[in-house]
Amino acid sequence: MNTFTAPALLSALFLTLLVSYSPAAWSYADTAAPNDTVGHITGVGGIFFKAKDPKALAAWYRDVLGLPIQGWGGAMLSYDEPNHPKAIIWSAFPESTKYFAPSNSGFMINYAVDNLEAFLARLSAKGVAPIKRSDDDSNGRFAWIVDPEGNKIELWEPKRAANP
Repeated sequence: MNTFTAPALLSALFLTLLVSYSPAAWSYADTAAPNDTVGHITGVGGIFFKAKDPKALAAWYRDVLGLPIQGWGGAMLSYDEPNHPKAIIWSAFPESTKYFAPSNSGFMINYAVDNLEAFLARLSAKGVAPIKRSDDDSNGRFAWIVDPEGNKIELWEPKRAANP
């Protein structure tokens, strides 16, 4: 059996929860490599990263963010949650980006949430305040927090599709 740290698997799952744009909405959709042959990437299976104290960080993600940490030290989040994003965003930022600040980490996890207001209230009760928030983005509502090891986390409530 493989052993994965919760922060590592949680990082992987961040991509799972990142964005719900339809492929047609992306300017790169027309330049995607064709998947008409075998031997291509089908999705993100996990993201793994180092932590100074993996057990303590996993406990924080469990106790503060509510991730379902399992006995093997990680969590698995499914794609079939109601209102879950339909796609995962993979995006490399320039080395000089300030978007991950105040973190010095080379990555940032974006977790999709069902209700940003309720989630932030839950975090506030645990003593975690957002370092920034945005309610006017065309893709939905965002807030940013920092985990105990200094990794910036993006929380995102996707914009709901208008009912026809």
